[in-house]
Amino acid sequence: MGTVKAVVGILAIIAVVYAAFQIAPPELSNYSFQDDLRNIAMMGGANPHITDPQLMEQVLKKAQERGITLTPEQVSIVRIGTPGMPAVYVGADYSVTVNLPAYTLVLHFTPSSGNKV
Repeated sequence: MGTVKAVVGILAIIAVVYAAFQIAPPELSNYSFQDDLRNIAMMGGANPHITDPQLMEQVLKKAQERGITLTPEQVSIVRIGTPGMPAVYVGADYSVTVNLPAYTLVLHFTPSSGNKV
C-alpha cells in the first residue's frame, strides 16, 4: 500500500512540474510584454509627434518579438491629458491556449500601461 501511495505522489509531482513548464512561458512573455507597453507609452507621452499608427506598429512588433499573436483590433491606444501634460494609454487583450495532456487551458491576458509625463 505504501508503494502505491509513493508512486501516485511521484506522478502528481511530475504532473505539477509539467504543467508549470507549460504555463510559465506565456506568463513570462506577458510580463515582458507589459514592460514593453510601459516603455511604448512613455515614449508616446514624451514625444507628441509619434502618431497612433506608429505606436500601434511598435506594439505589434514587440508582441511578435515576444511570440504573442496580436491583431490591431486587440490593441487600444488612447491619448489623454491636456497640452503640456500629455499621456498615452496602451493596452492589449489576448488569449493563449495551453494544451496539457488531459486538459486545455486558456490563459487570458490584458496587459496595459499608462504614462503621464
